[in-house]
Amino acid sequence: MTPTNVFFALVGVYFFALIHLLKLTFEEKMELNIQSRAQHFAEKIMHVALLASLLKWIFYGGLVGILSGSASALFLAGLDYATQQRLNHSWLLFLLPFGGALMSFLYLKYGKNAGKGNNLILEQIQQGQETIPFRMAPLVLLGTLLTHLFGGSAGREGTAVQMGGSFSELIGKVFKVDATDRKILLMCGISSGFGSVFGTPLAGTVFGIEVIAIGLVRYQAIIPCFIASLVGHLVTTAWGIHHIHYEIGSIPGLTAIVIIKVAIASVIFGLASIMFSELTHWLKKTFAKLFKNPVIKTFIGGVIVIALVYLLGTKDYIGLGIPLLQQSFEHPVAPLAFLWKTLFTALTLGAGYQGGEVTPLFVIGGTLGNALAGILHLSAPFLAGLGFIAVFSGATNTPIACFIMGIELFGSEAALYLFMACIISYLFSGHTGIYTSQQIGVSKSKLHLIPENSTLASIKEKRISKMSK
Repeated sequence: MTPTNVFFALVGVYFFALIHLLKLTFEEKMELNIQSRAQHFAEKIMHVALLASLLKWIFYGGLVGILSGSASALFLAGLDYATQQRLNHSWLLFLLPFGGALMSFLYLKYGKNAGKGNNLILEQIQQGQETIPFRMAPLVLLGTLLTHLFGGSAGREGTAVQMGGSFSELIGKVFKVDATDRKILLMCGISSGFGSVFGTPLAGTVFGIEVIAIGLVRYQAIIPCFIASLVGHLVTTAWGIHHIHYEIGSIPGLTAIVIIKVAIASVIFGLASIMFSELTHWLKKTFAKLFKNPVIKTFIGGVIVIALVYLLGTKDYIGLGIPLLQQSFEHPVAPLAFLWKTLFTALTLGAGYQGGEVTPLFVIGGTLGNALAGILHLSAPFLAGLGFIAVFSGATNTPIACFIMGIELFGSEAALYLFMACIISYLFSGHTGIYTSQQIGVSKSKLHLIPENSTLASIKEKRISKMSK
């Protein structure tokens, strides 16, 4: 069965189910009777309850996947168009400050709490009492497309996750789900957005349940997240979207010296993730402190990015950076390419431009791995592949999801090294990360105790407070 057939079959099934449910709303007495009988059987027979739960999440997860996957397809097609226009018309770079100022004005005027981005979704899954506004989806879509059209350095994961979260919240409101199911729905939105935008449904599944709290995985959401991520991926591909593939090359034999070299590289990847996260957060605070008006803040940030482009004499570090990432798997890249990509992305996001962090993290990891190849005497494509997922692992604190992504992207031959890179980078990134609202469920070391319900933001504030005394 082709992806197109799968897509239309899914649409047919869900429209039929939706019509059926709407019909039931006019038969309230019958509905109450059915629910009471189902509850009665579920209490007596466990597998009745399990089957009912599975059917419910096939419906909810599939609906999230259809909406989120379609939104990702639209976003990725728009992103390709915007990138091509920027490449064809170099003068568009000079409109970056104006594009950023426009989006900051729209967020200031209409965004409300949508400006929190991914952190808003994480907070609502934890114990938040705010509503995720549906306006988040069109605002972040438009904002990210403008960022890439005019040459900002940003990613795409944040946009897909926020759109997925917005659709999940909408579905929860339409079907009046309870607080527990709302949290699982939001996790489905994260999984579907991530899996569909990168073409990695298994990594998307685990990312949605792993990113909420460091050291804790919520297995009650694994089936819903898998359904949402898989359907989102199938729908995106059914719309004709294709994802880029990378070749990791030959895998070195398992020897003590290779293990030591991979471990050293993984520590460096973890430190690189700290540099990216901390620089981005510092620039956000610095820009906000220097420029109280967000419109002016974003405009000035765009001017600085343009100045850097002409100071370095290259446009390699703007946009997603995919050509640079592809080069890191094929040819040597500039030794400091990872550093420049870090700076450009931190400036773009710090100034308030819309977009994600993950694709730039891929570029940072890939180019850093390429730069380490000559020093560690290992294959450049091999280390680029490890850096690709390891820097991402350290910055998001999701080692299992990143390991699975490595398997989906590069195959299982390098599984042992991929796993080493992810867990070591995760460990040495410490309690830092790109998502400040991410909770610390379990400390990375029992020698470093963390108060219960702490977040990355609260831990950093306490650390700064202690240093200032």
